[in-house]
Amino acid sequence: MADPYWNHNVQHHPAVLAAVPEGCGTALDAGCGDGLLTRKLATRAASVTGVDRSPRMIELARGHARVPGDVTYLEADYLDAGALPAGAYDFVSAVAVVHHAAFEEAVTRLAGLTAPGGRLVIVGLAADRTPVDRFISACGVPVALLLARRHGGEGGPAGMPMEYALMSWAEVRRAARRLLPGCTIRRTLLWRYVLVWDRPRKGGP
Repeated sequence: MADPYWNHNVQHHPAVLAAVPEGCGTALDAGCGDGLLTRKLATRAASVTGVDRSPRMIELARGHARVPGDVTYLEADYLDAGALPAGAYDFVSAVAVVHHAAFEEAVTRLAGLTAPGGRLVIVGLAADRTPVDRFISACGVPVALLLARRHGGEGGPAGMPMEYALMSWAEVRRAARRLLPGCTIRRTLLWRYVLVWDRPRKGGP
């Protein structure tokens, strides 16, 4: 089924879905928005929870007519202690969410929600600080224009909260490798990074 809209975050959904482990039991979509990715995750996991602190986004998510599988939406902040059970999710995704909070707090919380042996995927944004950063970002402009034209423009749910990224690409990489040892992180041409981390079965954050 075609996506109802396209934007730079939706473009990264395939990377998130490809990282879902085989036989995934429980999944969490942190900052789920209108639930587009949450519904996709429901085809890969036995049960999925989408959480968002925006009442409007949760209203849109719950109002969607076609929700496959076992999907639950919670109006809550994933950062709040007690809002979600620690270590309960075999797969955790967070797309364009981490930069809305202090990086260390957000990443540590997401890691803590990931079950031992589970996987965390973050699609995030960072700020250009160097000439190399700006050159790479400039290379993404024609790609973004081509994709937008192919998909009939860029869209998304009205009222989606927006924030600018404050940390640089280098700062994100250093902090991620310190907080999530063994993680992989790659920058894409659409001004995002994709971070994948497997929580050890013993130890870890």
